[in-house]
Parts: sequence; structure tokens; C-alpha cells
Amino acid sequence: MFSEKTVQTLRFTLKTSLIFLTWVPVIYTFNEHVCYISKVEGSSMKPTFNPSSTKSDFVLLWKWNLKPNLNINDVILLRSPINPEKIYAKRIKGLQGDKIQTRYPYPKQSVLIPRNHLWVEGDNIHSIDSNNFGPVSNGLVIGKACYIIFPFSRFGPIPDGGRECRESKLRNFNQDKESQVV
Repeated sequence: MFSEKTVQTLRFTLKTSLIFLTWVPVIYTFNEHVCYISKVEGSSMKPTFNPSSTKSDFVLLWKWNLKPNLNINDVILLRSPINPEKIYAKRIKGLQGDKIQTRYPYPKQSVLIPRNHLWVEGDNIHSIDSNNFGPVSNGLVIGKACYIIFPFSRFGPIPDGGRECRESKLRNFNQDKESQVV
């Protein structure tokens, strides 16, 4: 009925398809619960992410056993508390129980972060962050950005610090410059 070559081709195709199909749930589970690569767009985390306006960064996002391992200065991806369709990349500035100095437009000068909440801010001073919408629930956190994967010229761990670190370096630079003038 079928030639030997046709039967071999059908067996090979069937075997390859079955192998592929058995890996689909494994890959899906890994992406949903362990880690995956995510594209970071926008300017809210400049210059940590997307220092060039022409390229977006791709980051390795860690999801496994995440909630108990979140620390101040970690960069996370989270769902917007205002619009769940949007995903934000922000730096953690405070954990539950911390008292945080806020900035405009937040209505109070300081806030005590409630249980199971975080205070997040973008590295760019003009970003939309907790100063706009307040503390965010831990449940909105999608994952922790661990490494910049692409562009390859920026490959490596996520830089520490954020806005305050750069402002401090700038103050020190300006003080050094002033002391040289005198």
C-alpha cells in the first residue's frame, strides 16, 4: 500500500511530533513558574534599561520562590495597580513595615508600607510609580529582573542603585569639581 520510504517518513514525523508535544507542557510550566525572557520597553527605568532610545532591553525574569526573596533595590516587573493590562519595570524602594519618604504627587510626605505591599519607583524621576499610586500589593509582582540578556553589549547582572545612587554620585562629582576650583 505505502512504500517503505513513505512509512519511514511517517514514522519519523510522528515520533518527532510526539517528542515535541511532550516538551510543550514542560516549557510552558518553566516559563510560567521558574523564569523567562521579557522585553522591557519605555523610559521609566532609564538608564538602567533602554539607555538608547532606539533599542529595548531583554531581561531574564526570575519567578521561582519569588515573594520571600524580594529585597530593596531589586528590579521587578509588576502589573499596574491602575491598569492590569500594563506591565511596569520598577525598583523596590521599600518593603512591608518600612517608612518611606515620598515625593510629589503623593499626598503625604511619608508612608508606612502595609503588610504584603511594596514601594516601587522608576530610576527615571519622571516615571509613574508608587509616588503616583501608592504601595503595591506583592500579588502584582510578576518576577525579578536578574540579568540583561540583550543587547549583548549590555549583557550581565542588573546594575544596583537606581536614581538615588546616581544623584549621590553626581553630588560627589560636583563637590570634587568645586574643591578643585578653590
